[in-house]
Order: sequence, then structure tokens, then C-alpha cells
Amino acid sequence: MSVPDTAFPDTRDDVETLPSATSPVHEAPLAPHVAFDRTQPIEAKKRRADKPLQPVDPWQGGVDWFTVGWFALIHAGALAAPFVFTWKAVGVFLFLYWITGGLGICLGYHRLLTHGSFQTYRPVRWMFAFLGSLAGEGSAIIWVANHRKHHAHSDKEEDPHSPRDGAWWSHMLWFMPNFGRKWHDDMGRHYAPDLMKDPVIRFLDKTFLIWFFVLAAILWGVGYVFWDSYTAWSFVVWGMFVRMVWVYHITWAVNSATHMWGYRNYETTDDSKNLWWVGLLAWGEGWHNNHHAYQRMARHGHKWWEFDMTYYSIWALEKLGLAWNVVKKVPAWQKPE
Repeated sequence: MSVPDTAFPDTRDDVETLPSATSPVHEAPLAPHVAFDRTQPIEAKKRRADKPLQPVDPWQGGVDWFTVGWFALIHAGALAAPFVFTWKAVGVFLFLYWITGGLGICLGYHRLLTHGSFQTYRPVRWMFAFLGSLAGEGSAIIWVANHRKHHAHSDKEEDPHSPRDGAWWSHMLWFMPNFGRKWHDDMGRHYAPDLMKDPVIRFLDKTFLIWFFVLAAILWGVGYVFWDSYTAWSFVVWGMFVRMVWVYHITWAVNSATHMWGYRNYETTDDSKNLWWVGLLAWGEGWHNNHHAYQRMARHGHKWWEFDMTYYSIWALEKLGLAWNVVKKVPAWQKPE
């Protein structure tokens, strides 16, 4: 099987010159797309002329009614949950919560595609991109582009979702303005050109909505064939609507809550914090200050009790020979006490 090109795009917009004599180097090197902090020697100041600019008024293009309607529909569908409750449907919910949220978003979109925390075969990479798309948070291209932009400008003016612009903005309002199709394309070309070059990732981007109807049909068919129509609808409501709402808000809490509340193991140039309940519910993503300090690291839990389920999934892939070059090491001089 072929191994994907792991070269990362250079998405740095501004890089400050820092004296290397006073700036120890990370033992686990960061990919070029991540934000730079004062623990790294930087040799030059650079400005990208082609960066997609964040509008001064994000609402100047109006509301993205398609996106708002999509999320409103999913939330409205979840309201049917008490009327079609079955324990089998709860099992479907929990399974898909792990598959789409844990493996798709946290492992696939975030640690693999955004940060390159490990390498794997192309078909495995495509599988995780597909699972991430089933979470309903956008295709891999726009999700990764937004997240790389977040790290490049974390809690600064061009951060897409900083709580400094308001708690609700960082949680869910940030994706509701209509920035236009050109902005979408510019974001992909600037922050995720590696994904734009992948024909399968582009195919998943173009067919994003189709797969939700396919999955809903599969869930309904399984419930009807093996049980009855009531079970079929319970699978659809709990496996699609309830599960997607849950994964949405857990993921969004990483953007909002972990930049407002919690504790810090590392001094970073942003407001990132470690928040235990997000750490548990978001499969290890809530140890967010650790992640912002060492963005390419596969392990986000840096203290013994900071449980990181996503890392153990990567560890299992490595043992199976499906992952390699896993970025594991925290520099000894900066390990938390």
C-alpha cells in the first residue's frame, strides 16, 4: 500500500524573530503549520500576502442560512428522542459517538489530518476522514483548515473561535456567518493544501451530505429487518440526531470551555487550559493546554491521571502495524510536575 505524502503546508502568517540562544528547541519538532511560541528559535520574520483575512465584521455577508438550517434540523430531530426510546438505540448512539467523534474527529480529523501526530496508509487515512465527516461538522478540508488557522492565531485577532470574542461565539456562533464560497476555497488552499491535493478527500468534501442519508437508511433498515419499525426509527433518531448533537457540543466545548476554564501545565501564548470533563467526554481532547504546548504530540494527557482514549487508539493502531512515526515525546526539561 502507498504511504501518503506527509509534508505540511506553510500556513504561518506572522513569525516573530527570537534569539536562538535563549530559546531551547523542542525535542519533538512541530510541523510547519502549527503556531510558534517562545520555546522555539525563529530565524526570520515572514508575512503571507495571500492569507484569507478575517473580516472586521464577520456578519457583513449576512447569515449562512444553509449551515444554520442544517444544525437547527439536527437539534430539532433530537427532540424526538424520548418518543422512540429503546436501549438498543442507546447502544447505537454510544457506538457511533465513539466511531464518529472519537475515531473520526479526534483521531482522524484532529491528530492525523490536522497535526500529523502519526503516519498511516492512505486507505486508513481515507477511512478516518470518512468517519470524521459522519460527525456532521464539515468535510475534512474545511475542518482542518479552520483548526490550523486557530493554532496559527490562537486567541488572537484572526482566531476563528476565541472566547475573547464571546463564549457563545467560540462555542457555536462562529460558523454561522456567511463568508462566501470564495472564502471556503481560499481557506482550503491556504491552510489545507495537502488535503486539497488528495482526490479522495476532495470527493468526500463534494459528497459530504449524501453520506448522512446513506447512514440513516442503513440504521433504519437494520432496525426494521431485525426488529420492527419502532426500533428502526429509534435507531435513526438516536444514531443520527441525538448522537450528532452530542458530538457537536462536546467538540465545540473544546473551542469554548477549554479556553475559559481549567488549569495549565504549560505557559503558552494563548488561553488554553486543561478541563477534566471535556478531557473525558471528548476522548482526551480536553487536555487542551497540553495540546497547545505540543501540538503534534499524539498523547494529549501529560500527567498520569489525564486519561486520553484517543492516544490509546493510536497506540493500538501502532501495535497492529497501521500507524508509525507516532510523535510521543515531551521534552524532559518541560515535563509537568
